[in-house]
Amino acid sequence: MTTPITIERTIAATPERLWDLWTTKEGIESWWGPEGFTVEVLEHDLRPGGRLHYAMTARAPEIVAFMKQAGLPLTNHAHATFGEVAPPRFFTYASLVDFVPGVAPYTIQNRIELVPIENGTRTITTVEALHDEEWTNRLVTGRKSQLDKLETLIDAEKGGAR
Repeated sequence: MTTPITIERTIAATPERLWDLWTTKEGIESWWGPEGFTVEVLEHDLRPGGRLHYAMTARAPEIVAFMKQAGLPLTNHAHATFGEVAPPRFFTYASLVDFVPGVAPYTIQNRIELVPIENGTRTITTVEALHDEEWTNRLVTGRKSQLDKLETLIDAEKGGAR
């Protein structure tokens, strides 16, 4: 068992607003996925045992070129099953890792916590490492990029620029 990875970020929004962005079809589609990708939610059932299924598609030319060079599809279908759900404070989910060429599918556990603080919310993302360092680094880079996109969206809602 490897040590889980924790990524923390303070975002200038209420836990309730972030909960909506993390846990609704519209919210997820507005920011989820690393920079250069778009997401379409195909199934969303936010309850213990409920499923999430979305298609994440590379759009940015440099990402498309990387994906093609690496022999990866431009669209990945992601599947997850929700565990604990405690609005608006935290939720857990098991995500299926079935997109790595030559590696048998497996699941990793994820926990998203939204902790109210002065002037915002502390987001704490905890995720299990993937099967090797290269793919774990890709996961961490992607999650950090997603949080950048989330912050940009919140800034835009407030009329600011990031």
